[in-house]
Amino acid sequence: MRKFGMCLAVVCLCAVASQFSVAQIKLAVDASDAPRHILHSRVIMPAKPGPMTIVYPKWIPGEHGPTGPIIDVAGLRFAAAGKTIPWTRDLNDMYAFHVNVPDGASEIEAQFDCLGNADKSGFLLGYASTENLTGISWNQVMMYPAGTKTDSISVEGRLILPTGWKYATALRINGQESAGGANTVTFEPLALTQFVDSPVLAGRYFKEIDVTPAGESRKHYLDLAADSEAAINDIPWDWIDAYKGLVRESGALFGARHYNSYRYLVSLHGTDMNGLEHHQSSQDLLPEMGLANSDYRNLYGYLLAHEMTHSWNGKYRRPAGLATPNYQEHMQGDLLWVYEGLTQHIGYLLAARSGLWSQDVYRDNIAEVAQLMTYRSGKKWRPLEDTAAAAQLLYFAPPEWDNWRRNVDYYREGALIWLEADTIIRQQTKGAKSLDDFCKAFYGGESGPPKLIPYTEDDIVAALNSIAPYDWKGFFQTRIYDVAPQAPLAGLTNSGWKVVYEDEPTVVGRSREAVQQQLDMTASLGMMIDMSAESEGRVIDVVMGGIAEKAGIAPAFKIIAVNGRKYSSQWMREAVKQATKAKDPIELIVANGDFFKTIKLDYHDGERYAHLVRDESKPDMLTEILKAKGK
Repeated sequence: MRKFGMCLAVVCLCAVASQFSVAQIKLAVDASDAPRHILHSRVIMPAKPGPMTIVYPKWIPGEHGPTGPIIDVAGLRFAAAGKTIPWTRDLNDMYAFHVNVPDGASEIEAQFDCLGNADKSGFLLGYASTENLTGISWNQVMMYPAGTKTDSISVEGRLILPTGWKYATALRINGQESAGGANTVTFEPLALTQFVDSPVLAGRYFKEIDVTPAGESRKHYLDLAADSEAAINDIPWDWIDAYKGLVRESGALFGARHYNSYRYLVSLHGTDMNGLEHHQSSQDLLPEMGLANSDYRNLYGYLLAHEMTHSWNGKYRRPAGLATPNYQEHMQGDLLWVYEGLTQHIGYLLAARSGLWSQDVYRDNIAEVAQLMTYRSGKKWRPLEDTAAAAQLLYFAPPEWDNWRRNVDYYREGALIWLEADTIIRQQTKGAKSLDDFCKAFYGGESGPPKLIPYTEDDIVAALNSIAPYDWKGFFQTRIYDVAPQAPLAGLTNSGWKVVYEDEPTVVGRSREAVQQQLDMTASLGMMIDMSAESEGRVIDVVMGGIAEKAGIAPAFKIIAVNGRKYSSQWMREAVKQATKAKDPIELIVANGDFFKTIKLDYHDGERYAHLVRDESKPDMLTEILKAKGK
């Protein structure tokens, strides 16, 4: 368990250019080619004659890894004093470039393109750009002098957008003009830290909705860019009201806001879901009809609540190992079980309290989490803390063998652990206090503009003890740092609910099948199977030690036939159902590349899906936890 002994000071994110000890960076980005997945960048930065190292952002806040897309930097050219100058890449750091600044030069210019791709996965430009919209992540089009603290230098930004496109950003606008149809925007100078932390959403089909509830002094906006007008026009108004409820409930939970205004920058396209937090905004990627379709809402309705929560937990308060002075220094993610795990819990919580989810939908989702962690075979060898420490690796791990390897489990398992922490506080104080009191004390304080206060695990433990004295250090040791094969379900049992398994999926389970096209037989046959038309029958993953794995099935195998009949998801289900009345095993023909074999599954207990049901022997604490608290 890593300890920190240093004194942690409050870091203010200054916004006034005159306060900087270093001259401004001037950044000009031409996004007129964004529909072709390419951005053109021109960066002018201060320089002195002689050797100089220039860096491209590597460790990106919120992405928890060295994810800066250096592989997509193309056409790089440096110039000074009106002449092109040669450059070499550092042989040890692929994100650093060495140049010699000529005599008489006081600045150096870098020109390059940032290339996207059609694959909308990961954090790359391509996941946010289509023919009709784009998201500008400034770190992808930025360079700066090596060794610079990002709070100590400012950026004066300029952006060209495609003809007719509208945009939104937390940045303050200095000017705007249209010439030849193109939309050119200039921004007020701002610290590099905050500038990079303030992305832009732009698009052809664009709508801004004020979701500021009555009585709230800070403005909140739902900014939508989509691939179609229907995606932004067919949103039920009660869902819009729920986002007003989210603003209201977040204020009630934390008691203060550490931003001047807030924008949900929502990109609606494709079929993916992703998000990235910022202090005064969030980048939220949802499927094209993600705000108009109830199945998407059942699965992803918590996303904006999760990313907004990071304004407090992740931006205002941040683990010390992630509070680095620039984008080149290595981040340490061992406390991501607080940064992301607690945020996952609060995101679920605020979704229920605001009306984005009903309590039934919350319970269905938390039941799925309980099932996932109950059958997570990797829990037998890998402690949860290691999934946080290795986050930079696990974010990009393939889905095959996910169950045995583990993934970034600190999100969902963390949600269960923090729910348990809430129930303990309520028990220890006989209902007088809750995790809400911890959130207000630790993440609240005084409202104001963005600032950063780092924290350690000792700070978390001390704050919890100030709310409800308990062995919190031991609590986290056994659940986070020790190998813990069993799922942490005490939060559910403490709150008067229990997990049972039934032969039909929950409502959320049905939504997940429809959206993600996966047949979840984790709790029965011990495998997840692809339901999509192009890959139906492909085994996505298996439970190590489960029925399928013991019989010889592995990820990437493809099921060709079930009980002598051509495979289909419907027939697979029917075979499992029929096996409850028969002694013969379920017989599969599977393909492993070019080779085929017959596998028999001696299983007769039917389909099994986790549901949450009341335990009438205990008080219903969970319903109280999920009740709206805002006024």
